[in-house]
Amino acid sequence: MTDPAQPRRLRLLSYNIQSGLTTRTYSQYLTRSWKHLVPVPSRMTNLDGIARVLADYDLVGLQEVDAGSLRSGFVNQVKYLADQAGFAHVFDQSNRKIGMISQHGNAVLSRVRPDAIAEHKLPGLPGRGVLEIQFGSGPDALQVLILHMALGRRGRLRQIGFLAERACDYRHVILMGDFNCDLDSQEMAVLLETVRLREPAPGLRTFPSWQPSRQLDHILVSSSIVVERVEVLDCVFSDHLPIAMTVRLPESVQLESEPDLVVLSMP
Repeated sequence: MTDPAQPRRLRLLSYNIQSGLTTRTYSQYLTRSWKHLVPVPSRMTNLDGIARVLADYDLVGLQEVDAGSLRSGFVNQVKYLADQAGFAHVFDQSNRKIGMISQHGNAVLSRVRPDAIAEHKLPGLPGRGVLEIQFGSGPDALQVLILHMALGRRGRLRQIGFLAERACDYRHVILMGDFNCDLDSQEMAVLLETVRLREPAPGLRTFPSWQPSRQLDHILVSSSIVVERVEVLDCVFSDHLPIAMTVRLPESVQLESEPDLVVLSMP
């Protein structure tokens, strides 16, 4: 973290990493679907590239990360990325487990020590979840939600109701992840109004990575949080591009860093 005398800045990143697989055309979802089931050498090469990107940030939300299964060569990708990028605090949430083949889920990597972490299953079909991370305590706590929402609009609308219940009572909120919908969608309008959030840089396209035409990945913030920079990174390690944001937090938000690695997920 920066010197406490300086403005309280956080460098945020949200990235759907597709379990470390690169996709270059829509047809590869079919022709290379087998790669989602078995380990391939390119997956580890991509993870190394992703780790180099993550190293520049303070708080990272990941989607479609594998917590250690056959397809990842039984490598916990969350722990691997944290080790390679030097993150002190790690938590993963497996939302879709298919025997030993895959452990598909969300993760948070942080250089700042959280005061509380909880995981929730989102309403609707199995396989979607949200991580709730709290920094500080009381009315000035910073609440960060990392999520991966449903493919269908009906499912997303149900999930937004759940998110609103979790976040609407907090003053300082950050929502980041793969929302599977654009800013001009009905469900995003409901979310922004209900939780009183804003999209600081509309129109930053993140999907598909080889020819971005849609903004499915978002970082939404409360009005109390000052946004200094937003950008989509040109990193083709997945079928999504990562979205990055630098924010300045209110002075009342208390953050605490810690040098030792703490893996909060179950082994």
